[in-house]
Amino acid sequence: MKILVTGGAGFIGSHMAEAFLADGHEVAVLDNLSSGRRENLPEGARFYHADIKDSSVKGVFEEFRPDVLCHHAAQIDVRRSVADPAFDAEVNVVGTLRLLELCRLFGARRVLFASTGGAIYGEQETFPAPETHPTRPVSPYGAAKLAVEAYLHYYGVEHGFHATALRYANVYGPRQDPHGEAGVVAIFTERLLRNEEPVINGDGRQTRDYVYVGDVVQANRTALTRGLRGAYNVGTGVETSVKELFDRLNALTGGRAERQHGPAKPGEQKRSCIDSRRLREAGWRPSVSLGDGLAETVKWFASQGTGIRG
Repeated sequence: MKILVTGGAGFIGSHMAEAFLADGHEVAVLDNLSSGRRENLPEGARFYHADIKDSSVKGVFEEFRPDVLCHHAAQIDVRRSVADPAFDAEVNVVGTLRLLELCRLFGARRVLFASTGGAIYGEQETFPAPETHPTRPVSPYGAAKLAVEAYLHYYGVEHGFHATALRYANVYGPRQDPHGEAGVVAIFTERLLRNEEPVINGDGRQTRDYVYVGDVVQANRTALTRGLRGAYNVGTGVETSVKELFDRLNALTGGRAERQHGPAKPGEQKRSCIDSRRLREAGWRPSVSLGDGLAETVKWFASQGTGIRG
């Protein structure tokens, strides 16, 4: 198949492009390189330097004619979405709608959409949260992801799209951006390797469900090969506190840093954890433990030129 990966020079998208190539698919990457990096592009993928907000994206579809859209291009900063909801919607809603319309015009009926398993549910009533949990996002970012899922349902009913919304937990692993808002594992790792002490927001008891990027790749592969439709959580179902995450990374990088606490972030969810039973029943399961995944992540960051403390 011909698969177009938007955001394919970024963290998760580049792993997706790499995996699809390994599976024998013809792959094109569309990325504006605002946060993605050329060095992340896998050999063998066709590259289009373009922005999903621009009308020029039509030319990508005219030339490549994808069978599948794997959509990972997004505005991912929750705090920026709060500060500028219109920009967040312009990228995450209107930009996605432009892609869906191009899929309709050029015959691509299979869509894999990177949704969110944390922000879409808001403050949870059930832990871990299944897909049937009420969706009450408390950020424009979460609201935008939920809106796109509704549009995907419409395109399925009206235009015969075969769409899967994969609601990711907190994804981490090699190539994650240590300078973004959405990558605490990367942020902590880089600072610890640089002999700096990262700041824990609040008391550090807030929990998240951390899922390794390789398992996220496998979730997309499962969705594609099994022809899954609808929303599927992609997580481990295990809560890990920020304090525990810091302690694990500190140990992997020499164990000499002291915990430093700063003010809590206003409005930050205290707990987030999702139930992936539905995807497990389709044949997927997370195979990388948190310990192994963090070790691989630290190893990769160290290989990028950030020396481990001696």
